Amino acid sequence: MNSIADECIALIAKQKSISPEQIRLESTFDELALDSLDRVSLAFDIEEKYEIEIPEDQLGRIKTVHDMVAGIEEALRHKSATPSTSV
Repeated sequence: MNSIADECIALIAKQKSISPEQIRLESTFDELALDSLDRVSLAFDIEEKYEIEIPEDQLGRIKTVHDMVAGIEEALRHKSATPSTSV
């Protein structure tokens, strides 16, 4: 597993007060009993940690831990490909 996957698993484990060993990349949010409030809270934590923005329409499409990791990786690729416009 990569560090993003490990960090996502750690965030979920902390949020749900379960052992990280109980969480796999294939685990669905339903299996992990992540309700909509948990998912929004996770999204905020991830956005803050990685300094990315998760579009609201994509949030509903994230169903597994793998989906979450892939989404973060894609957002980070997009972020690094977008030139900074700071003055």
